[in-house]
Amino acid sequence: MKLSSSETELMRNITATLTSKAISNPHESLSQFIPHLTPPIILSLLSSKTLSSRPNTLLSLYKFTLNNAPHLSPPTRTSFLLTLLPPLFSHNKFSDAKRLLVDYISQDTKHHLYAKLMHKDPALPRPTKALLDTAVGAYVQCGFPVLAHQVFDRMTRLKFRPNLLTCNTLLCCLVNKVDDGDSMDVCTGIFGDAIRLGVYLNTSTFNILINGFCLRNKFDEAMEVLKSMGEYNCLPDSVTYNTLLDALCKKNRLGEARDLLSDMKSKGLLPSRNTYNILVRGYCKMGWLSDAAKVIELMSLNGVPPDLWTYNTLIDGLCSEGRIDEGLRLRIEMGAFKLMPDVVTYNTLINGCLQWKHREEAMKLIDEMKEKGIKKNAVTHNIIIKWHCKEGMMDAVGDVIKEMEANGFGPDPFTYNTLINGYCKAGNLGEALKLMTEMREKGFKMDKFSINTVLHALCRDQKLSEAYELLTSATGQGYTVDEVSYGTLIVGYFRDEKFDIALKLWDEMKSKDIRPSLITYNSIIGGLCKSGKTEQAIIKLNELLEDGFFPNETTYNTIINGYCNEGNVEKAFRFHNRMVENCFKPDIYTSNILLQGLCREDMLEKALRLFNTWISKEKQLDAVTYNTLITALCKAGRTDDALGLVTEMCEKKLGPDKYTYNAIISALTDAGRMKEAEDLISKMIVIDESSDKSHPLDKEQDVTCETQNELDSSSVAYSEHINDLCSKGEYKDAFQSFGELSQKGITLDKSTYINLISGLLKG
Repeated sequence: MKLSSSETELMRNITATLTSKAISNPHESLSQFIPHLTPPIILSLLSSKTLSSRPNTLLSLYKFTLNNAPHLSPPTRTSFLLTLLPPLFSHNKFSDAKRLLVDYISQDTKHHLYAKLMHKDPALPRPTKALLDTAVGAYVQCGFPVLAHQVFDRMTRLKFRPNLLTCNTLLCCLVNKVDDGDSMDVCTGIFGDAIRLGVYLNTSTFNILINGFCLRNKFDEAMEVLKSMGEYNCLPDSVTYNTLLDALCKKNRLGEARDLLSDMKSKGLLPSRNTYNILVRGYCKMGWLSDAAKVIELMSLNGVPPDLWTYNTLIDGLCSEGRIDEGLRLRIEMGAFKLMPDVVTYNTLINGCLQWKHREEAMKLIDEMKEKGIKKNAVTHNIIIKWHCKEGMMDAVGDVIKEMEANGFGPDPFTYNTLINGYCKAGNLGEALKLMTEMREKGFKMDKFSINTVLHALCRDQKLSEAYELLTSATGQGYTVDEVSYGTLIVGYFRDEKFDIALKLWDEMKSKDIRPSLITYNSIIGGLCKSGKTEQAIIKLNELLEDGFFPNETTYNTIINGYCNEGNVEKAFRFHNRMVENCFKPDIYTSNILLQGLCREDMLEKALRLFNTWISKEKQLDAVTYNTLITALCKAGRTDDALGLVTEMCEKKLGPDKYTYNAIISALTDAGRMKEAEDLISKMIVIDESSDKSHPLDKEQDVTCETQNELDSSSVAYSEHINDLCSKGEYKDAFQSFGELSQKGITLDKSTYINLISGLLKG
């Protein structure tokens, strides 16, 4: 823009003021010109040939202008900056230039500068290599890696060769964007562009790329980068190898780590303490503690004594395996290397002692800390709180928290999550919900485990509306809910026979791209089967397969049990046979489900043939197998055959147990064989109730509707009813009730059996 004569005269005066040696404070002298400092005048001054040799003067003018004209438009401010930068670069004022760029970019929310850098503007100087190179680093520093990469691309199109530091800075920023699936493709592209433009790469460049591939568990690509270093006259260093070793050990690929260590030594690189510590941690993580100990011995032999971190890692490994005595011994052996246990050492040992039931030793360690002047930290207090919660000692937790606060550590998110879990498990849901509110007020967030624990507690107490409200509000407040959260609620609604809501929740979970786990699939399949909807469960089984999962024994047994409960025993067998063809290996639970299905449908002869087939094939059987068949035989009036199976049970040391006796006694009393019934009841009384085997089918697999707790509560109620009948002398009705309960597999308490014996004697 051409200036008028008056503007030209004004420029001369301002230039004279800025260059005058007689003026000690040019800024003060410039104040008189402020009303006349229009954007064209400022641009002309910044691009003045007279001032171009005075970069400090131009920098002062720029800052003076911004301070006294705060309402300049962003495009105008951008033009000022881009006009100022060339003379700064030409006088090697790179630090000042980058500082100006960083300050500007941090406030440039509309990215005006980026637009000017990327698109030619005739009114402004053409972007130079120095400008674009510095701008890449500035955008990285301001947290805009994508824009930095775009500016780098502009450099490559203009065939400007970037500085090595610029390349490494950009690569380092991009490799850390692990959540961006394409970032390593971008990095390899930058690497290729740098080589094409003649940048001489160094070992750091390769280390950055190797780290990027390792962060994404792409070890083959990382090894290829390592092998290619020689082509560019670069040699790997200890950082190169330590990066790879650390990544391999974290993924338990210790064999490859060993080979890499050998390669490192063959290159003449001596392992550092960090190298050895990486291996110690890797071995400890895998539980290879003897190997970890050998590494520590090797450290000493090679003149690299272990440090406190080394010992703390090995102690943690020992405690994780329950080898507490060895961990305690190591804390003493540390002294040989003039190492003293710190708070981390004690926390690890205290946690290990409490975890493996060495309470007294843990208390001694706490006292020892005090004697040695090692103060407890927040972790120490949280370990003690966690132990109290695990042991159900919630009344004592308050004192620990008071001590924690007295030592200057307020409850942190870990403390709250631990307490919430503890109160939920103790059945004190009210206190847990109170703590949730307190957490929210302090700005803390519950972790997924705590949310799921609370959801489980709410569902256990049949507070399904509150559980659903927690699930939806947690999502809305930024908490992470997972397949366990939804699975817990789905099971809750199935138990409450609200099948439509359970299925709706399943669809909601899938719509949110929360991928169900095999356990979640088994939960909904189990819920559908228990609800008499086994055909719908088959649809979910197909979804499970499409999702890339392999059904396990629980999946198959649940569906087989579902068909049997619906009376579709033939379908159960067809499904069983089809699954066997697909490599499903039936277990003892499968056999018992099928046998129970046949007996429930009065298909006793088929059940006996199946049982005899298993006997001939020496198939594993258990007490449940025998009790199922004994009960069916007794129900059919075939008491002697049932007694024959009882003898067989005894020979195989599988029983008899209370379920066996209930079935036999009921059959004998129905047949009028009172003396035999009396003898059996006498034997039954001496059975230690603690050795009573709960139905393994109920205990180990959730494939039936009744749980052991429900059986126990029913047992108490029915025992009281029969005792009441006996007290009234109504023994006939008492024995009739006893027979009916025996058919259902419900056991009675010891006093009830004594009352029934008394009735037999009186009869």
